[in-house]
Amino acid sequence: MAGPARRGARSRRGAYRPMSEINVTPLVDVMLVLLIVFMVAAPLLTVGVPVDLPQTQAPAINEQKEPLVITVNAQGQIYIQETEVADDQLAPRLQAITNNNPQATIYVRGDKGLQYGRIMEVMGMVGSAGFTKVSLIAEMPRGDKRKATRG
Repeated sequence: MAGPARRGARSRRGAYRPMSEINVTPLVDVMLVLLIVFMVAAPLLTVGVPVDLPQTQAPAINEQKEPLVITVNAQGQIYIQETEVADDQLAPRLQAITNNNPQATIYVRGDKGLQYGRIMEVMGMVGSAGFTKVSLIAEMPRGDKRKATRG
């Protein structure tokens, strides 16, 4: 009697084999959700330092590559992208970020309530570091749908 019981147990164990195929449906679901999240969040991740840009009628920027943006807020503090930088560290940081490429395009955003002299001081620091393509960023007037312009 012990013999048939053992054989039955073995045959049942042999019927349960591990599945060797990967179920990709949950993977595809997760990837589609992540794609949608990043598509929605990407426009919100531009430059995060809030400034009130002046308005201008200049043509809009049409560059495909990501620009290097320096922001000067209403208190006169300097930011490279979203990182605050001291005045004396601006030139070395820019050279390190651009790998000493003087042809790198750099945009300067300045709060419209800030004194013009402070913006020129920052642009002078960038120019003295050897960069030749430095532009100011302004906002289109409220009636126009385009957001940023280069001046």
